Amino acid sequence: MTSTRDVADGRSAPAPLGSDFPANFLWGAATAAHQVEGGNVNNDWWDFEHAPGTAAQQSSHDGIDHLHRYADDFALLKSLGHNAHRLSLEWSRIEPAPGEFSRSALTHYRRVLTALASAGMTGFVTLHHFTLPRWFAARGGWLAPDAVELFSRYCDRVVAELGDLMPFVCTINEPQMIALHGYLEGYHPPGMTNPILWKRVGRVLLEAHHAAVRAIRDGGARSRAGLAVQLPLLTPARDDDSCVAFCRALRTEIVDLYLDGLTGPDPGDFLGVQYYRRQWVDPAVPTLFAEPPAGAQLTQMGWEVHPDGLRQQLHRAAAAGLPLYVTENGIATEDDHERVDYLETHLAALAQARSEGVEVRGYLHWSAFDNFEWAEGYRPKFGLIAVDHDHDLRRTPKPSAHAFARVARTGRLDALRHGTVVHA
Repeated sequence: MTSTRDVADGRSAPAPLGSDFPANFLWGAATAAHQVEGGNVNNDWWDFEHAPGTAAQQSSHDGIDHLHRYADDFALLKSLGHNAHRLSLEWSRIEPAPGEFSRSALTHYRRVLTALASAGMTGFVTLHHFTLPRWFAARGGWLAPDAVELFSRYCDRVVAELGDLMPFVCTINEPQMIALHGYLEGYHPPGMTNPILWKRVGRVLLEAHHAAVRAIRDGGARSRAGLAVQLPLLTPARDDDSCVAFCRALRTEIVDLYLDGLTGPDPGDFLGVQYYRRQWVDPAVPTLFAEPPAGAQLTQMGWEVHPDGLRQQLHRAAAAGLPLYVTENGIATEDDHERVDYLETHLAALAQARSEGVEVRGYLHWSAFDNFEWAEGYRPKFGLIAVDHDHDLRRTPKPSAHAFARVARTGRLDALRHGTVVHA
């Protein structure tokens, strides 16, 4: 039997006549454990959500109970044409105390990954998606002298227990945002605003990525390993020399550090590209980022919608010399008309990048479900599938989910609109 893993092993085939994407292109959506599982009470984010004075708007609480409903959720996504799915493992469940690995948690994730494979979807498994075990955070988090060593120990155990069920492994999700939001902006745990430490943490996380790749290789897993980086299109807000130079310096820390750092004997097998917005850099603004221009389309997050930025950043990412997968891309909006529009323009930008020679092999939309969006809580709606918190967390696919399904099944961009009836 040919698995979805097998068809993804090689270079993308040419798109069939009349199609915009090849038959072996991977289509799906993404989640993260803390955002959907519920009850992850032993990590730094749970503490951040409940501490007074932080940026967190509300508790993740029960999530959307994906912890128990994963099999039904996978079946629903499969019915919507998905042949791939990205999820994460919750480190604080697997290693609730230093060196103490939970057999029940590992068994749970084996059931989850088995169910995903049985549903016929290729798994992208993220080892670290923002949350840290409480004990790891208490030791200093990524600033602790043995942080990489401890992360590597966790990776070793996961690979030994689950490596046969992880076709793709995203080692670390958005290391530059972990550093920026947590150590410079104070928007995420540990809530620091230190212009020196944020740079140090970024370099530690790059080292941790390489350690995770080594753990995968040493563990004998056939998994393909890659870093998942967010690549905003950073643009100077003004054309004076100081603003342009500052934008270039910020781009070095947020983009170039990670792409240029994928060197050495084993940088990994692929690169996950995550793109959401264009950001206007201005050193005169306390946050370092100016507001988007008047009249720009903004999401619920206040982010500027700029589809061509995806094409540009795919070209930039291609310089790393690795096959690319879009591991996150999406819009926070209550209006599903906007989501269909967003899909249309961003998938067109992706198709254009491919036509220009960029080797992109898959697209995973953020997100599969409306879920917990970190400091913003449950207000932003990124999901293809709505979740009704007043009626037993009932799942309802939005019209955009069906529109996306038609593209995934046919590989044709024009299928997105065919037969679509969108209700806001």
